[in-house]
Amino acid sequence: MLDSILHMSTLLEKPVRVNRTVITTADQARAIEDPARAKVLEILYRKELNAEQILDELKKSGYKKALTTMRHHLDILKESGLIEIVRIEEARGAVTKFYGTSTKFLGFDLPKDFDAKYSSLVKTTSGKIEKLLKNISQKTANKNSKPEHDSYGQYLTFEIINRAITEILENSHQNSK
Repeated sequence: MLDSILHMSTLLEKPVRVNRTVITTADQARAIEDPARAKVLEILYRKELNAEQILDELKKSGYKKALTTMRHHLDILKESGLIEIVRIEEARGAVTKFYGTSTKFLGFDLPKDFDAKYSSLVKTTSGKIEKLLKNISQKTANKNSKPEHDSYGQYLTFEIINRAITEILENSHQNSK
């Protein structure tokens, strides 16, 4: 057995270059692993809906869920911090909860020609933004830890950038109305 391992040929060797960062908690990742819950995040963007209204919107997108299942999905999203109850109404003794989100979920599949189509724009723009990010990163880095262990500083840097990007996207949305 050991002899056969020593004579193995390498059939593929490819360096992996990190070119994308995803920031999420384990609870949030589990919450959006279900396509229906990911769709709920998209549905609740800029809206306040109750469970039945969300269910109706899901049905329009091809998801067929029972109301009890929908409530279970909403609980998972709420516990992960991705949605929250934004309003509670009472009518004839019944309480209705309305949900909203402060998270803009950009879930989509990249087209196969993405790199060919946009690599030049991404490279040029990334270089310019990198200079700004290095400055932010230096201000948020923990001076007492090794760079590979400064996850919190990296998170803080990303959070600053995320909020700035969100602000730009939200302002452009408001201006386009």
